[in-house]
Amino acid sequence: MCPEERRTFLRNGWFWLRLLALAALFYPLWRFLRFSTPRKPKLVKVDQNLLPGEVFLHPDFVLFRGDGGEVWAVSRTCTHLGCRLNYSVEGKLLICPCHASKFSRKGRRIAGPAREDLARLAVEKMGEKPEDGYIVRT
Repeated sequence: MCPEERRTFLRNGWFWLRLLALAALFYPLWRFLRFSTPRKPKLVKVDQNLLPGEVFLHPDFVLFRGDGGEVWAVSRTCTHLGCRLNYSVEGKLLICPCHASKFSRKGRRIAGPAREDLARLAVEKMGEKPEDGYIVRT
């Protein structure tokens, strides 16, 4: 190896070593700036007894009670662009007012530009009696 090649090799080596040291110094700062706390679930108490087939509209979710007595909740946020969904009583569908995406009562996508189903939310009974109400974790 001639002296010119050795100098070039050492010069390039020092450049990469300094670049690596700089990256090691800025990595903790980059991690700190990108940190975000996870969102805690919000508990919403529904003090209402739903009859079979009834619907409870909340700004964040829709609570349904089926004919068999099962209770479930789906998000009211459209999976396309995040618009708030409306419930159509005649069609028994959740419809996006922005781009007309349609979802079933179970949150399944039926039509429109949305590509994903709606998020299902956890529902718990508050007491033994049906009139005690429900807690929905959003």
